[in-house]
Amino acid sequence: MNQVAVLGARGRMGEASVRAIAATSDLSVAAEIDIDDDLQEIVDKKADVVLVFSPPGPAHEQVQWCIEQGIHVVVGSSGFGDEAVQKIRAALVERDEVNVFVVPNFSVGAVLLTQFAAKAAPHFESVEIIEMHHPDKVDAPSGTAQHTAELISRSRAEAGCATSPDATSRDPHGTRGGQIEGIKVHAVRVRGFMSSQEVLFGSQGEILRLRYDSVTRESLMPGVLAALRAVPGLPGITIGLEAVVNLG
Repeated sequence: MNQVAVLGARGRMGEASVRAIAATSDLSVAAEIDIDDDLQEIVDKKADVVLVFSPPGPAHEQVQWCIEQGIHVVVGSSGFGDEAVQKIRAALVERDEVNVFVVPNFSVGAVLLTQFAAKAAPHFESVEIIEMHHPDKVDAPSGTAQHTAELISRSRAEAGCATSPDATSRDPHGTRGGQIEGIKVHAVRVRGFMSSQEVLFGSQGEILRLRYDSVTRESLMPGVLAALRAVPGLPGITIGLEAVVNLG
């Protein structure tokens, strides 16, 4: 039975994950650690895997600490873009027995959306992303939106697509949103949302909308458990739940 330490255990995702792990027969909660707790408990309790849901700031340092201790890590915190991934990859050079699984979103629906979006991307002139979360989320854009934008950008580049047309020359209030690798991304923070994302594709006379909505955190737990079970067998660093979801 794999022993799991949960970082950010008193947050919403941490609490839901503790409940989900405790309900399995093959995983066990070794430690529940939050922002002011001592990480040494992870080692003392002999955790096999660390699940990280800490805020983005401390999460980066915690992942590096876990690597130094030789413990596998599943990262659920936002803010792990290319720069953070490269730092993890560099740290793993010295600890090739450690595996790190960075999961921007544990929703199977979100995984399917990003894959569908990457396939659709070369076939439309325009594309933009809108991500919608509750106002307690501290970072923007979401990790899922960043991951989706990167996949779309890569897919369009490989197909030789031009950038999306946009004649905007004045936007003093920044209403056109942000940009990730040439893809426009808009972050909405409204009470009532948990985690939603929509990708808009357009060509002359045609619009395609791809959208997913996670309305409870329990919807993410199958992905969390799948990642925890898979990480010991995923050498090095792996990005995205699609690595363990059979998409054919």
